[in-house]
Amino acid sequence: MIRDVDAAERARLAAMLDLQEGRGRVPLLGDPEVREALRTARRIAVIGASDRPGRPSGDVFAALVRAGYDAVPVTPRAASVHGRAAFPDVAAAVAATGPFDIVDVFRRAEHCPIHATEAVAAGARVLWLQLGIVSWEAAAIARAGGLGVVMDRCISVERRRLLR
Repeated sequence: MIRDVDAAERARLAAMLDLQEGRGRVPLLGDPEVREALRTARRIAVIGASDRPGRPSGDVFAALVRAGYDAVPVTPRAASVHGRAAFPDVAAAVAATGPFDIVDVFRRAEHCPIHATEAVAAGARVLWLQLGIVSWEAAAIARAGGLGVVMDRCISVERRRLLR
């Protein structure tokens, strides 16, 4: 059965297709730049990190910590994630712990522009939107602020693939 697709779902699908077919409005980092970003990054803010078992954002957060990154959870929903203090937003995390190299986002695309603005304000080098997340508006904000952009890629998978 084919179901009706609302305007928001059509826009999400169009953004994903634009990404997959290389029609994006903003240049994205390719494998060499992603490899370098992952190799040189020390601190990663993980927006949407979850303390609930089985959540991909919590699993990726834990994998980043195991890989040696100073990962900081950014979520208003938990006081800590995997034993690390969580912060309600990037600005609070920067104020308490210092700047980030990468801001990794586990939020729906419509929430990503505000996180792109936060990443620019925080002086991050890369805005990373996790697997399944495409926001050309967030990408444009990040690029205009001087950040590299990665979309629809899992940071944990890419780290294993590119840093063997």
